[in-house]
Order: sequence, then C-alpha cells, then structure tokens
Amino acid sequence: MKTANKFDFKDIHIGELICKRVEECDIDLSRISNFFKCTDEEIQQMFRDRDMKAETIMKWSKLLGYDFFRIYSQHLILYAPQANTRLSAANEKETQLPKFRKNIYTIGIINFLIELIETGEKTKLQVVNEYNIPKTTLYKWLDKYGKNKGI
Repeated sequence: MKTANKFDFKDIHIGELICKRVEECDIDLSRISNFFKCTDEEIQQMFRDRDMKAETIMKWSKLLGYDFFRIYSQHLILYAPQANTRLSAANEKETQLPKFRKNIYTIGIINFLIELIETGEKTKLQVVNEYNIPKTTLYKWLDKYGKNKGI
C-alpha cells in the first residue's frame, strides 16, 4: 500500500508547490519563460510567491498537467466550517454560479485523516471536531480503509 504524502493543507505556499512540480516534470526554465512571456527572474519570483492570481495558477495547471486549485478545495473541505443546512436553505438566494457538493472527500484526504488517527497524532473525536467529519462517516472510513486495508 502506498501511503499518502503528508501535506499540511493549512499552510499552502503555491509557489513552492509549483516549483516542486516543475522539478518533477523536468521542464526547462526557458520553455516556462516563453510560455508565460516573462523573464527567468520573474519565474523564480513566482516560485517564491505564497499567493498568485487565479489566472496565473490556471496557466501553471495547464503547463504542468496538475490541478493546483484542488489543493485549495481540499483546504476548504478540511477547514471551512459547515453551514447549518436549515439556516442556509432558508437564507439561500438564487445564484448564477454553479453549485457544488461541499463534502466530497478525496482518497488523499481520507488517507490523511485515517493516518492521523492510526499514528496517534489525533483521536477520532479530535478529527470529528477539527475537520467537521460526521462520526458515522469517519467510522465507515476506518472500517473500510483503516489498518492495512488501503485505498
């Protein structure tokens, strides 16, 4: 079973992550500069930037074949407080924006949470409270994927 990389979704430094992906893909800096129509130093600055415009992240995602936005989505799944569904349904206004289900947990997130429990880093109750995971969901994950069952 391959264990998921430990990643701190609380502390996202997008420039460092992009730099790691560039190294993994072994892409020449001059190719990147041509793609972005900027200098090598400007590319190096992007690697040092903790935050970037969405348009720039989109370009990096296309160039490197990796969805960097998903990192932010995982942060929201783990750390954004869940709205009270009765209150939000009553106050919900019509929107032109697309609607998404909030609680879609990826394999990586499930592995991450199970690993926290199995290593003793957090208790089940801590995971339930800190990450707003329903108890029943957590216990189903543990039963299905915990202790050498792997995903």
